[in-house]
Amino acid sequence: MASKSRAKTAVKAVIAAVEENKAPEAGEALKKAASMLHKIAGKKVIHKKRASRKISRLTRKVNKIDSAKSAPAA
Repeated sequence: MASKSRAKTAVKAVIAAVEENKAPEAGEALKKAASMLHKIAGKKVIHKKRASRKISRLTRKVNKIDSAKSAPAA
């Protein structure tokens, strides 16, 4: 159960970094969260497809702020 709690905290860190538009921090937090989610899915704490879905959604959020920062201002 402790691993599930750590994964949830890692996910919250990604979301917090995205909301603050901190792309480098969000990327690092995403790496940690993805690793944690894959690990607990392997232990069958959560379903593997749920972990993949969560990682996918977090990746889209991080990529969205990356592309927003690199887009030229109009």
